[in-house]
Amino acid sequence: MESIPEKKTPILVVDDDVGLLLSIKATLISKGIPEPALVSDSQRVIDLVRKHRFQVVLLDLVMPQTTGMEVLQQLKKEFPTIECIIVTAYDDVSSAVQTMKFGAYDYLVKPLDSEKLVIVIDHALERYHLRKGLTLLESSQTFSALKHPEKFKEMVSEDESMALVFHQAETFAENDYNLLITGETGVGKDILSRIIHRLSPRSNGPFSAVNMAALSKTLFEDELFGHMKGAYTGATATREGFFEATQGGTIYLDEITALDSELQGKLLRVIQERELYRLGSSEARYLDVRIISATNLDIKEEIEEGRFRTDLFYRLNVCHINIPPLRGRKKDILPLARHFLKIHAEKNQKKIDSLSPETADCLIQYSYPGNVRELENIIAASTLTEKEKTLTLSSIPGLISSFASSLSHPYGLSTLADLEKEHIHRVLESTNGNRTQTARILGIALRTLQRKLKAFSTPKSATE
Repeated sequence: MESIPEKKTPILVVDDDVGLLLSIKATLISKGIPEPALVSDSQRVIDLVRKHRFQVVLLDLVMPQTTGMEVLQQLKKEFPTIECIIVTAYDDVSSAVQTMKFGAYDYLVKPLDSEKLVIVIDHALERYHLRKGLTLLESSQTFSALKHPEKFKEMVSEDESMALVFHQAETFAENDYNLLITGETGVGKDILSRIIHRLSPRSNGPFSAVNMAALSKTLFEDELFGHMKGAYTGATATREGFFEATQGGTIYLDEITALDSELQGKLLRVIQERELYRLGSSEARYLDVRIISATNLDIKEEIEEGRFRTDLFYRLNVCHINIPPLRGRKKDILPLARHFLKIHAEKNQKKIDSLSPETADCLIQYSYPGNVRELENIIAASTLTEKEKTLTLSSIPGLISSFASSLSHPYGLSTLADLEKEHIHRVLESTNGNRTQTARILGIALRTLQRKLKAFSTPKSATE
């Protein structure tokens, strides 16, 4: 028997028992795992892996043609990143040790427990992508090596650190596993999530973006899961939630760490079971949705402080991309500034087509607490006041003007941190202490502003 699904699958199951192959296939599909490829002839395994590039191979140890141990050794020699799970009818410690020595990920004994089987395959897939991600991190990447550079035109970049991000995006777009994007406010997590969706096999499906920080306890289930007519007062018609509306596509859960701990448990159940119940309904609805989540906080710190569930983190963080802050990729500042200048000059019917050397110098030196979003805000505001064809310092808001002033005094230079602090306090004063408005002007999240203000008021000795 040999069965290869039309839709690309990461899993190959090898066993001479056709009945067991079909049983494993049914179990995996019922748990929301992609349909596996099946083969009963162990001599076909290497050729199939060469052709289809599977990520996990479930391999019977005892087979009449080539034994599982022999296939395992061949696989790990030619494809060392593939995760192999051995299946055997005998609970033999020596055999288990031997398979691990040859590189097997795990060892399962027949009859197979369906729950354990699913968990082991899930973990093997997670490990495969983790190792793949580490390989990407260990090697330098170039923009010229991208398969689809045109897909990233919204994220103007020339810095090598973003070449790595783009390569990770292309790699993770090919699979269907949950992805976590981390990075400060304003670095472009939302844009990257949309690019990944467009690069993925789900590109023809819908894309939904949900800000988790905006969902209260009362709105969470209604917005994400939907409701039936009459489920509560005011529910005059049945309505599907974001998850159902995104069937066959990608759902982007922004600010995932802002979700209340009780709601985290409800989200975890949906991810694990791949099904949900609308409010007022007892009918389970199967989900076919890829989840991309994002946070601007240190999620490991949130877990340590008890504000975010560890089990939910592992479900969301099968694949991970971190977008560096703009101050850490100086080569991107001027290309982005010129990109935004072109956009906002056209929008405001201005003929501004360049940056003065002084303006360019100040833009490069600034620390951008609001990252790319703040840079765009600076350029957008400056195009309104500039009268010439070149963007000059006189048209830049007080942020850059004050920075330029400090640069003109070689013996009175301020640190970027001090300039950031000074500017935040100046904007705060101009809004009469309105933190929400201040955060909006700065182009950062309110929680980010609050965290910075708290850090400013903490004595250095208390943080050392």
